[in-house]
Amino acid sequence: MVRQYSVVCEDDVDERVQALAREYGLTEEEVLRQLIQRGLERTEAQRRS
Repeated sequence: MVRQYSVVCEDDVDERVQALAREYGLTEEEVLRQLIQRGLERTEAQRRS
């Protein structure tokens, strides 16, 4: 099942997301998806430790 979320962030976070998107040739949405996925993986790994 696919869900949509809305993210509100400060300008500095927006600039970092845009920079990553440019650097890797991704959309901003894809950068955010990957950052969220990575953050969830790290959180789960820390809980298991």
